[in-house]
Amino acid sequence: MVYVNWPIPTRPRSKKRLTLPSKWRSDLGKKVVVTNGLDSSLFVFPIKEWEKVAEKLSQSGFGNKDTRDFNRFILGNAFETDVDSAGRIVIPDTLKEFAKLTSKVVLTGMHSRVEIWDENAWKHFTTKVSGEADALAGKLSELGIL
Repeated sequence: MVYVNWPIPTRPRSKKRLTLPSKWRSDLGKKVVVTNGLDSSLFVFPIKEWEKVAEKLSQSGFGNKDTRDFNRFILGNAFETDVDSAGRIVIPDTLKEFAKLTSKVVLTGMHSRVEIWDENAWKHFTTKVSGEADALAGKLSELGIL
């Protein structure tokens, strides 16, 4: 599943619920996993995609401290939640605090997951990356990706 979209600003409702865009709901399914993401975001995975991520992480072993730490960061903060009939999910307080979510958030599709960002953090990130896009493209080209 690949999401191609513009970021969608939305407001988390009281009761810690967040409405997912209707165009993503069938791909995400009835249950999702929400966990710490990178760059102060949250990751939302459909259950089947989460199982793939968890399996890959389980194969990484536990002899290396960085591997253990990253597994704890991602797996130790993962919460399974239902998508209700209105397309809403619950964001636990610990994850809201981690991502510093305020009154407005941005949801953006990233390959097999959705990322949730605080709106101000998203604006800061996109401004920063826009200034580095040429250099990033050069690095990806060197790796044979672009």
